[in-house]
Formats: sequence, C-alpha cells, structure tokens
Amino acid sequence: MTQDEGRHVPAVHHNPADAEAIESLKKDVYSGAPWYPSLLRAIGLWSSAEEFYNGRPYVYLIDGEAFDWLLLAERLTDTVDSLIPEKEREDLLFRSICPVQLSASEVRELMGDKKYGMYLNYFYGITVEEALLLAVQLEVDKERHVQGIGYRVEIKDEAFRRIYDEDRDVLFEQFRKENYLPVNASTSLDEMKQFTYWLFKYRLKRCEKARIASDTHKALNYLKRIWQLKGISPVLAVDLAPPTV
Repeated sequence: MTQDEGRHVPAVHHNPADAEAIESLKKDVYSGAPWYPSLLRAIGLWSSAEEFYNGRPYVYLIDGEAFDWLLLAERLTDTVDSLIPEKEREDLLFRSICPVQLSASEVRELMGDKKYGMYLNYFYGITVEEALLLAVQLEVDKERHVQGIGYRVEIKDEAFRRIYDEDRDVLFEQFRKENYLPVNASTSLDEMKQFTYWLFKYRLKRCEKARIASDTHKALNYLKRIWQLKGISPVLAVDLAPPTV
C-alpha cells in the first residue's frame, strides 16, 4: 500500500495477470464500453486468490474453491470509480442489483468456465447455505409463535441443530481446529465466510442425498422469495445447476 499525504493511491501489483485485468478494465471504460461486461471480463483475467490492498486484506478465493466475485468487483471498480455511474456501482456492491441482466451463458463466457464454476461454488456453498439457515430459522420462529413459545435468542441454535445435527459452538470450534485457527480469537467477516463454506461441505459429507436436495430446494425457494420482495434478480446469472464440489 502506498500513501501520499493521505491521498488514495492504489497498491502496486506484482502479479502480471492482475495488472492485465486492471488495465483491461481501464481501457474498456475509458473507451466508453459498457462497464459491467468489461468488469466481468477483467474478473476472468484476475489471478490472485487474496491480496492486501489499501490497508485491508481481500480474500477472493475461499478454501481454494469458492470465488467471492463481488468482493473482487469492489476491488476492481475502485480503480475506475470516477468513470462509473455512482448509483450503478452502489446498486451492484450493496444491493446486488446489476446494471444489465445477463444470462448464465453470457456471464460464463465473459468470466470463463473456471471462474464461473468457482462462482457457483460460492453461490451454493455460501449464499445458498446462508439462505438455508435463515429459512430454517424462519420455520422455527413460526413454530414457536404458533405454540406461544419465546426464547428468540435460541432460534439460531435450534436451526443449526436441525440442519447439521450439532450445536453451532461445537461446529465452530471444530472448524477452527481443522483449520489451525486460534479457538478464542475474535471473528472476522472472512472467517465467517470460510465457516459457512465449511458447513456446506460438512453437510454434504454427512447427509443423505434426499435430505441435501430437500434442503437446497428450501434455501433456493427462500432466496427467490427474497429476490422477488426486493424486485431484483440474482446478482449473477445462475442456472441452478447442482453444486460442483
């Protein structure tokens, strides 16, 4: 990271592929090309799994498999933010609204097969896994409301037991031990994404195929309802193919 009298200066890149991705995006945007497809092409060129940029760590690839494309989109658009409509950029990064809707095949072609496959890993392993937990929490909440039972603070714990057949704290401790992480350390957003992906793989290993299919269906239906309520489509086109891991 370079700082010049408090002025924002991008970090120097040592990875040629990353530098190529940034230059490709800049060239396209400066020439007047639509920025969103140009961004997806630049994402396809990017190589680094993580980096330290402008004072913060960026972890783009989780467990070597799940690609957090939206985090990289934040990073790349920062290099051309003055040339991108501010509202469109904020809609994409903070509201999951794309400036143009592209089909799954169009997104795959722009990003490349490998990156798109890793994006699907992220979608099913983190986005859908989080949706499953929220969907089951909603079920528990409704059940307790009908029965007149309170204790809302325990709803998440009960959802964990229903999905993973184990308490959340036990699973989190196991996750940290397997990944050689300090058991009593504070938790970061990056670690929570890693934990969610770990839970996804934990569930796939231990549950019957019929239960996995049912849970995935439940999570996708929950996501679709949320998308409809917000009036948006998925942040990237997906064909709802089975997970690749």
